Amino acid sequence: MSNLKNKFLETYTLQKSNQQNIANSNYKQRIRKLKRLKRALESTHREKICNALYHDFKKPLVETELTEIYPVIGEIKFAIKNLKKWTKKKKVTTPLSLLGSSSYILYEPKGVCLLISPWNFPINLTFAPLVSAIAAGNTVIIKPSEHYPETSKIMGDIISDLFKPNEITLIQGDVTVSQELLQLPFNHIFFTGSPSIGKIVMKAAAEHLTSVTLELGGKSPTVIDETANIEKAAKRIAWGKFINNGQVCVAPDYVLISKKVEKQFVKAIKKQIEYFYGTNAQVSESYCRIINSKHFTRLLQHIEDAKDKNATIAFGGVTNEKENYISPTLITNLPKDASLLEDEIFGPILPILTYEKLEEAINYINAKDKPLALYIFSQNKKNTEYIIKNTRAGSSCVNHVVLQYSNHHLPFGGSNTSGIGKAHGFYGFQEFSNMRSILKQHTVSATELLYPPYTERKKKLTNATIKWF
Repeated sequence: MSNLKNKFLETYTLQKSNQQNIANSNYKQRIRKLKRLKRALESTHREKICNALYHDFKKPLVETELTEIYPVIGEIKFAIKNLKKWTKKKKVTTPLSLLGSSSYILYEPKGVCLLISPWNFPINLTFAPLVSAIAAGNTVIIKPSEHYPETSKIMGDIISDLFKPNEITLIQGDVTVSQELLQLPFNHIFFTGSPSIGKIVMKAAAEHLTSVTLELGGKSPTVIDETANIEKAAKRIAWGKFINNGQVCVAPDYVLISKKVEKQFVKAIKKQIEYFYGTNAQVSESYCRIINSKHFTRLLQHIEDAKDKNATIAFGGVTNEKENYISPTLITNLPKDASLLEDEIFGPILPILTYEKLEEAINYINAKDKPLALYIFSQNKKNTEYIIKNTRAGSSCVNHVVLQYSNHHLPFGGSNTSGIGKAHGFYGFQEFSNMRSILKQHTVSATELLYPPYTERKKKLTNATIKWF
């Protein structure tokens, strides 16, 4: 066994031996932990987090506050407010055939959990699921992405300051670290990343019959019909698409717009982009960068492929390899075989496709994998209901984008290739919990009347039970 594997096994064993102690903690003890984490994020380490994310990919301060720190603080507040209720026994109805007994559900911790987080929102997508894991009473090993060294270091400091290794620990490293960790028999794995890596995680989990939450992605479409408020649609799509440089799992991946309003929309979104980022986004303090050269090259190849296939660069297309910079880019007249229309873009490039009839847009969406999100801009209730009814998606937002992620009362997650399981609020707590069914017998059990030997009288009772109960 390698030294690396020995080290991870030692950490896992520490948490395994301590897991029952953590599981037996009450809601007040868990809330105290969440409050310590909240203080670390909103005060103790807040400035360091902002500086680190700016260093790693030039993320603007306000964007860091709004998309990294605020969502986690909100998740913590929501958990603190509701944890007492979540951890209570949930009484359920007991059928008359089980007369003399009562039933309830107990949410118990799953155990030792592995949390593998991505690079696009390192603070948000590491600490938000961690909140759920703590609330549910688990021990956790965290493996963050290696693509943001400064931010990862701050995250490691926060975890080591607040928790002992036998409860929560953060392990740095590249893909080999993830591979070694995935060989361990965790009770639950929470992974956020691409569908291709999600398949690897799920395959590894299957070896130990480990439950998984997979927060993946996909090509999230945005449908705009001829009744939509085009100015509002342009403003909201420009924000949702180009925040974090388009590196958002629920960003509008492509637009399907009625041909009647395409030109009006392109004009409106150009104007909005320039309002947000100026005529040269490269010098804007509100526009960050692609995470690394690998992803920059991938996106550049998409743009070159579009050009080679005679698509129209309707706006942007400016790049700078030294800075991993790609300007906000709009592309129209794309052929069906363009690479931009195949895989999730995950960058500041927005393909704009047109349709004559709404059915064409529906058929296009349904020909692809189920998306993590689907957006609709329409003032026609019938059209909106038609799109929702005839498509499938992890989540949807009508006349806005991305905001569904921010509602702690809504489950967040995909379906099939866009994900398995749900996160946020109670749904995150539930994901890290086992719903243990408990039935308690208080008096003589009616079922004892049907025990062997199976006499004629009991045959009659069985028939009556089937008929009436």
